[in-house]
Amino acid sequence: MARTVTVVVVGMLVAGAAAISMRSAFAQGAITADLILSKGKIVIVDDRFTIAQAVAIKGNRIVAVGANQEMDRLAAPNARRINLRGRTVIPGLIDNHNHLLRAATTWPLELRFDGVGTRKKAIEMIRARAKQVGPGQWVFNIGGWATAQFTDDPKPFTREELDQIAPDNPVALQESYYEVFLNSRGLKAFGIEPNAPDPSDFVKGSIMRDAAGKPTGVIRGDIAATRPVAARLPKVPPDRLEASALSLVKDMSRAGLTSFGVAGCNADVLDIFKTWKSQGRLDVRVFCITGAAAASPEQVDKSLQQIAQMKLYQGDEFIDDVVFGESVYTPLHDRMFATKSDPPADQLAQWRRMALGIAQAGLPLHVHAELTDTIDAFLDQIEAVNKQYPIKNLRWALAHVNQITPSQLERMRKLGMYAAVHPWAVINGGIMHDSFGDGAYDMPPLTTIQNSGITWGLGTDATAANQYLPFTTLAFAVTGKMAGGARTVIHQTVSRENALIAHTRKNAYFVFQENNLGSIQPGKLADLAVLDRDYLTIAADQIKDISPLMTIVDGRIVFDAEAGPSTR
Repeated sequence: MARTVTVVVVGMLVAGAAAISMRSAFAQGAITADLILSKGKIVIVDDRFTIAQAVAIKGNRIVAVGANQEMDRLAAPNARRINLRGRTVIPGLIDNHNHLLRAATTWPLELRFDGVGTRKKAIEMIRARAKQVGPGQWVFNIGGWATAQFTDDPKPFTREELDQIAPDNPVALQESYYEVFLNSRGLKAFGIEPNAPDPSDFVKGSIMRDAAGKPTGVIRGDIAATRPVAARLPKVPPDRLEASALSLVKDMSRAGLTSFGVAGCNADVLDIFKTWKSQGRLDVRVFCITGAAAASPEQVDKSLQQIAQMKLYQGDEFIDDVVFGESVYTPLHDRMFATKSDPPADQLAQWRRMALGIAQAGLPLHVHAELTDTIDAFLDQIEAVNKQYPIKNLRWALAHVNQITPSQLERMRKLGMYAAVHPWAVINGGIMHDSFGDGAYDMPPLTTIQNSGITWGLGTDATAANQYLPFTTLAFAVTGKMAGGARTVIHQTVSRENALIAHTRKNAYFVFQENNLGSIQPGKLADLAVLDRDYLTIAADQIKDISPLMTIVDGRIVFDAEAGPSTR
């Protein structure tokens, strides 16, 4: 699929005499660069999936890509030169839907299992964290993993087992939004006692008990059942929030992630990011999925007034509000592990009122839609809205869409809609197969989505519903295997080229930055990731193991594995 390019310069972005003038300026040395990455494999991710040897950057923009010698000629006298030694460079990875800012309120306190492939390793991590934090302190996480990702032994954790591993600490391990495993100290901290009523804030029946009435240490249900656990767990205190946000951003840079569509832009964390941006040290781009969703018919009128006053695109290439979402009318918000839906007509009428206001205001939309019946019902409303206020150029998208069908994709194509695909099966494949049987092999139907002709992009819905590591997501899309790599959970996969396009260039559309991000092309912002192995040629089962060696954002090196830990 890929082809080799000799040189592409800034002049290629303009036409006619202007292009000739720019190429002449290039030949005369008028165009210079202050950072040259050469002797590598530059995966441009343009329409022809071009491959180059080197890339030249000036300030925060790419000025040229092409052959080594050509790029060397662009170097200014004090330019920094990086010999890639044959390594592969891809565009900075974009996650079109991630709860990034919310994660900052707990990130350094959590024991994250993202990418942990064995139960043995997870147990070692629990034991080490208990020793690190000391007796009486919580050992916990809030999703981002599931037991089925453990290739050695995918069984659930038991209360007795966790008591042995961390006898002096309360433990709460939240498996996605499905269940929570607690030890005895954790149960006691939550006020969950034998033969006693459940605490009032827990969903009835979600606290599992044995025949004698003793709590087993498992809380099970869905997001409503697990939410009281997260609400009771420690949060980062205000005076530590900036340090917490910094640790989160460092982990994102380490993963090769450079831009995010963020659902729920926590105001306190966003203020920190804005301060960093003003100081020139914000290392990720944040594009907020925001809005004024209504929760009841009484709230719809108020929400419609707010929608009419909404102004997007008041920020810049680092922080901006770009789309209305994630909910429109919150009673119609599919629960994560629900197996069917039947949206009531009265609730759909309120949903349509809201959608009509969004369309009338000319706003883009990014809305949570998971189950087949919900997607059909939403498309019915959108088609009705479209007759009054055409949405074709508003970039309306359905998000998650793990149970989408070919006919629904065709309806979306005719409406000019997008699909923000967030494959929950990356970690939840085992749970989904238990719930949906063989139907889960088409959740999501990536081949069908790819062949539908609509614009689609890959996201995660991290950090609770899913893991956040992009190469785990890419491996899933290419192999059909969930995190850990041992179990095939979907049959419809895509090529590694199309998967990468969906996580870069196509996602640039979802954050409204297609002219700035998503490919390594002249004139675009210099967001890049240098990889430790070649994404395009290694065995597909090794894609999940790729690690970025360097991440560049806005022309600045924000992560360098070979330079050691940063103190920024």
